[in-house]
Amino acid sequence: MNICVFCSAADLDDRYVVPARRFAELIGKGGHALVWGGSDTGLMKVMADGVQEAGGKLIGVSVEFLAHKAREGADEMVVTKDLAERKAQMLARADAVVVMVGGTGTLDEATEILELRKHGMHTKPVVLLNTAGFYDGLKEQFQRMESEGFLPIPLTDLVFFAADGVGALAYLEEKAGIQA
Repeated sequence: MNICVFCSAADLDDRYVVPARRFAELIGKGGHALVWGGSDTGLMKVMADGVQEAGGKLIGVSVEFLAHKAREGADEMVVTKDLAERKAQMLARADAVVVMVGGTGTLDEATEILELRKHGMHTKPVVLLNTAGFYDGLKEQFQRMESEGFLPIPLTDLVFFAADGVGALAYLEEKAGIQA
C-alpha cells in the first residue's frame, strides 16, 4: 500500500519525533511505501529514514522552490511546479492518507484532502494521527461542524482519528483489506 503522509519539515520535540519514527518503522516493516513531500529535513526526514531503514519504499513529491531540500536516494522523486500540483501528485500516488503533526502547510493539505473526500473526488481512507493530542481541538471543531449540519457525510466516513501509528496503520490495512 502506498501511504501518503503529510507532516512537518520542521525539527520538533521528541514527543512528536519518537512516535513518528515508530510509525515509519511500521510502514516499512509492513512492506508499504511512503509517499511524502520529499524533504530531507525535520519530521519528513524522520519518516523517510524510518521507512527506508525498515525496508519500505520512498516516493517523494517535492516542489521547485524546495527541490534543494529533496532527499537523495529516494526510490522515486517527482518535482512539481507548485504546492497545488504537489498535493495532487501525492494524492494520485497514494492508496491512503495520514496527516501527522504540522503547521499551516500540513493543515492546508489536510483540509484539501478532506474537502475532496467530502465531495467524492476520492475514496481513499484518511487518518489524522493525533500524536500527543495535537489534533484534539480540530477534532472538536469537526464534531461541531457535524452536529451543526456543516458536513454532508458522517465524520466517521470522512476521517479517522488515531492516537498512535499502530492504530493508524491497523485502520488503513483494514480499509485496504490487508491481513496483518
